[in-house]
Amino acid sequence: MNTLLTYVEPDQETIDRLTKGLDCHPILAKLLSTRGIATVEDARSFLNPDFNNLTDPFLLKDMDKAVERIFTAVENKEKILVFGDFDADGVTSTALLSDFFEYCNADVSWYIPHRIKEGYSLQKDHIQMALDQDIDLIITVDCGVSSHEAITQASLEDIDVIITDHHEPGNTLPPALAVIDPKRKDCRSGLDHLAGVGVAFFLVMALRKSFRERGFWENLKEPNLLDYLDLFAIGSIGDMVPLIHENRVFCIAGLKRIKQGTRLGLKSLADISRVDLKKIDSDDISFKLVPRINAAGRIAHARICVSQLTDTDIVNTEKTASLLDQLNMKRQKIEQDIVFTIEHRLLKNPELLSSKLLFLWDDKWNPSVLGIAASKLSRKYYCPVILLSSAGDQAVGSGRSINNINIHKALLDSEALLVKFGGHAMASGLTVKKDNLHALCQRLNRHMENVYTEKDFQKAQVIDDILDFEDINFNLAKEMNQLRPFGIANPEPVFLCEDIRVVSSHVIGNSHRKMILEKADSISHHRVEAFHFNITDPDNLPEYYPKIAFKLKINKFKPSAAQIIIEDI
Repeated sequence: MNTLLTYVEPDQETIDRLTKGLDCHPILAKLLSTRGIATVEDARSFLNPDFNNLTDPFLLKDMDKAVERIFTAVENKEKILVFGDFDADGVTSTALLSDFFEYCNADVSWYIPHRIKEGYSLQKDHIQMALDQDIDLIITVDCGVSSHEAITQASLEDIDVIITDHHEPGNTLPPALAVIDPKRKDCRSGLDHLAGVGVAFFLVMALRKSFRERGFWENLKEPNLLDYLDLFAIGSIGDMVPLIHENRVFCIAGLKRIKQGTRLGLKSLADISRVDLKKIDSDDISFKLVPRINAAGRIAHARICVSQLTDTDIVNTEKTASLLDQLNMKRQKIEQDIVFTIEHRLLKNPELLSSKLLFLWDDKWNPSVLGIAASKLSRKYYCPVILLSSAGDQAVGSGRSINNINIHKALLDSEALLVKFGGHAMASGLTVKKDNLHALCQRLNRHMENVYTEKDFQKAQVIDDILDFEDINFNLAKEMNQLRPFGIANPEPVFLCEDIRVVSSHVIGNSHRKMILEKADSISHHRVEAFHFNITDPDNLPEYYPKIAFKLKINKFKPSAAQIIIEDI
């Protein structure tokens, strides 16, 4: 598939102003400009974020109600239950809030539901469980805004519920005592970029301040909220929220906290993942730590991870880290088997790829890993993918999309055929009666045909700048590093060079190519180390590239050298 290259064209006047004002490389100024940063003051704030000018947590709608009720519960030793989700965001949110309440000597417990047996968010059965445990107050984290039935049931049982969530609410809010969700239409906080752990952290900010005003800390040392920012960083990066504003400020501070190695659960997890804690970055969190945390919820039970993040016994955390590593390998094997089965099916039935959307189901598939498999296939075949497990009475699965194709809107258009669905533009979960599978497949493909054009299905790569090969060096890589951590709304820059020759290369592990590159017609012999991961044809490796698209990094093993990671184009 040919990749459509698009080139960034920012305002030259802004670039000149930033270059002069910051005394920086024009390429860094250009990248700041493309992020909507036009003044030197804003650029300095972005490159050197601090805790000044943070949003007041009480601007979140219902925060005042929540703080008032929680203070009463803590003072009166009422039983508090923190109820979380089974992914990295929910797990870190649960650990953060329960950690804070334990520090306050509150009577707190926590609960994470089983992904398959119980499903997502607060259910009516959970209210009965809370009733059996004499719970007075339930605080949800990273879930709850769609749990109308359960929260109605809680009110009948005289159990108060405070919701903290960041998902899109429906037309009506559940009848909770407080609903803290920055995506509420009547919330004016401007914090809709937060993950679930971010909302939980803002609740803790508000509680600490309110507790101070009430004299709560007179006999107990006021907690340092920096201690919780490692959890903020893991949950926010893991949930792929925009790394801007408070998310950027707190994630940078959180990464510094992680590097100190004070949270033994994260240290053990980094060790088992073969990550150097002192050099950890957002990529390590996204591709090493978070998959191991999420594997527990997919293959076993996510409660393992809350214990891992709160335990202070190194022997325990090392044992649990080893278990999470094994679960992740098991998850990878299950996912690989599903992808292999699908690849075999596509070889036998290539006409399946002629549709705008790949829609498949199977009785043998584990529904917990279908989102990851769908993501992998959507990247390879560059089309939206929906995969479902049809083992039970109903088919349950996940969808992943590409470009600006809104899979959630496509499902909304077919709502009559669905039992339930949820998610957002790029990722959704769905449940459908098995009798409706064929009809749903046809309806979704018809939606794709009617709403989108061929251009929407074209693989595209944004090129931030075209570099002279001699410009690829450690100094430029060091300047680019100031933009980290990379993520949604702050993507890692992609550059382009032309006329490149391979000086030497070898393949690592059958699918990764390590190379030394130089400009084909250069007399300077400036050479750069390069990697091309997940090559598809190891027997046909080019010795010359008319053009390469790549990301520029500091070499972790040679800290004063640059290296590049080649992108497929």
